[in-house]
Amino acid sequence: MRYFINSTANYHQQDLNSLGWELTVCNSLEPINSPCRKVLASPYSFGQHLYNFLTGIIPLDDIRAVLEVGGGMGYLMRDFLNLNPRLRAKMIDISPYLLAKQKETLQPFEVDFELADILAVPSEALSGFDLAILNENLGDLPTLVTQQGKKNNSDQNIACFGERLEYFNKKYNLPLGLNENEHINIGAIEIVEKLCLAGIKYIYLSEHSCEAVLPEPMKPYVSLQSSGIPEMISLKDHNEFTVKFSYLQKIAEMLHYKTRRGAFADFLPLNLNDKVRTALRLITPFNDEQEIIRQFVYDLYKYEYLILIKGDEK
Repeated sequence: MRYFINSTANYHQQDLNSLGWELTVCNSLEPINSPCRKVLASPYSFGQHLYNFLTGIIPLDDIRAVLEVGGGMGYLMRDFLNLNPRLRAKMIDISPYLLAKQKETLQPFEVDFELADILAVPSEALSGFDLAILNENLGDLPTLVTQQGKKNNSDQNIACFGERLEYFNKKYNLPLGLNENEHINIGAIEIVEKLCLAGIKYIYLSEHSCEAVLPEPMKPYVSLQSSGIPEMISLKDHNEFTVKFSYLQKIAEMLHYKTRRGAFADFLPLNLNDKVRTALRLITPFNDEQEIIRQFVYDLYKYEYLILIKGDEK
């Protein structure tokens, strides 16, 4: 089967100079007066919500070394360090612009920074971390796209990925490449294996999911379709893809990790009051705030997280 490689590396390394047009869930909850905070049961930042959620799943008080890959503006790590000053943090990012922003945000803390492509970092260099975080960025990693006629990749490069697909299929009993219409999150698959083989005790991953399922009570308010195969998201000067989390989950479990998977709504509980219901039921929003609320609530269910816990941990 013929693929071309969708990569955002050049965009992040050379062209990215703002995140203003690409509003992540983490960034949307950053302003204290954000309308997104007002629709949640508790009006906290994303990092505060996530940290509180993880405390019920993993022993954060025992964690010392934490790695965040692709940490955006640094808000999530800032919240973690405020809540747990004993953490020793390292940020790895492929984007010079974003790494500089992280340095600004995390200036009050002792943090290590590295400009690097995580896929090129040796697995052994990651073995000293207790917790790894990749939040809302798996779709930025390379994706094999089933489309003919692309000439931006060498045959040698494609052949290399073909060998990797054969390797993953054989080792993890995956059906990669069998569906001619299925794009493949090869970068996300690679990074999950790398983090697990590094022996990191706890791993948190999240991204838009192509397998998201809407709870029955939310179906009158949110329209969410999941194709089951990675979908293209067209953004400014680059494309990203939704992620097939079932493949990542299977790899982790075969590498002896326990898994927990769910939607962002699990740790960003919605206050479904009359104001929110009204905004969600409108065919056309009357104002910007209603449009923001609609998109935010959609993202609470479209985004999935995957928590991996090394098998010998209690």
